[in-house]
Amino acid sequence: MKVLVTGSAGFIGFHTVNQFLKHGFEVVGLDNINDYYSPQLKYARLQEAGIEQDEIKWYKPVTSTINSKYRFIRMNLEDKQQLFSLFQTEAFDYVVNLAAQAGVRYSIENPDVYIQSNIVGFHFLLEACRYFKPTHLVHASSSSVYGANAKIPFEEEDKVDAPVSLYAATKKSNELMAHAYSQLYHISITCLRFFTVYGPWGRPDMAPMLFAKAISTGKSIQVFNNGEMERDFTYVGDIVNGIFKTTLSEFTEKPNYRVLNLGNGSPVNLLDFITELERGLNKEALKKFMPMQPGDVPKTWANQEKLIKITKYSPDTTLKEGLRRFTEWYNEYYSNGRMDHIA
Repeated sequence: MKVLVTGSAGFIGFHTVNQFLKHGFEVVGLDNINDYYSPQLKYARLQEAGIEQDEIKWYKPVTSTINSKYRFIRMNLEDKQQLFSLFQTEAFDYVVNLAAQAGVRYSIENPDVYIQSNIVGFHFLLEACRYFKPTHLVHASSSSVYGANAKIPFEEEDKVDAPVSLYAATKKSNELMAHAYSQLYHISITCLRFFTVYGPWGRPDMAPMLFAKAISTGKSIQVFNNGEMERDFTYVGDIVNGIFKTTLSEFTEKPNYRVLNLGNGSPVNLLDFITELERGLNKEALKKFMPMQPGDVPKTWANQEKLIKITKYSPDTTLKEGLRRFTEWYNEYYSNGRMDHIA
């Protein structure tokens, strides 16, 4: 069986590739390696998977030196002709779309790139699935679509037509586009709404990495909304388990479209998260309390009932265990200078 994983040089994409390889799948990874954050971190993830930086060229597949079942290709989803050629050549059984321009706050400053990547790129991916018909397309949506939803926990049937950032608006647009394509062209599609993902190889613009780097170097951390925030922090291993089980799950009833929450199902106060991180790094944080930022929400919490019913899987990594694994990785890769070249 063969799966396409887009965004495979990204945080979740890197771990998702490993998950499918572990189960014997043939994997093709696709990523444009953009510079939203340090491309060197993306190259480091690829190297960890056996893809050497010097071998990477646009539109040229590179085979992993660690696992011959993994090939990587540098490409934009917006390159429609190249994308269609890839689908025609590879005949994918499954597609996991993790490629997107990420970042809530960045979308306020740079809206154009979100339309091009998250809307246009996703449209071309849907078109490719329309014509080449993989068994299942699994798409990464986001808990940000819930906006400032006051109803807790968040359920998939909640009203989500009031996004508070352009990033969230593009993710909700993706869900609507996917629904239309599923109905019109009989494509099986699942949109997974991820809740605050953390873990080894994480993005440097996200709170866990920002906090860890600041704490370990004695710099202050910005604590928004004066710490009065709760997040459904979800360990990346649970996320990729959920992606894998969802990809292989079947649709037992029409329509062949669904939206599922994928989170830990247990919100944590931001200050408690910082305390646990301090424990793992063995250093106290210098906290700078800040007001709520545009595009942020005070609380997220995933209702997991639909996910459990369909996949028979429930994320279960505790915050203590997840942050232990994260800080062990962080201490190994950053504290000893192995990642000094990465911003």
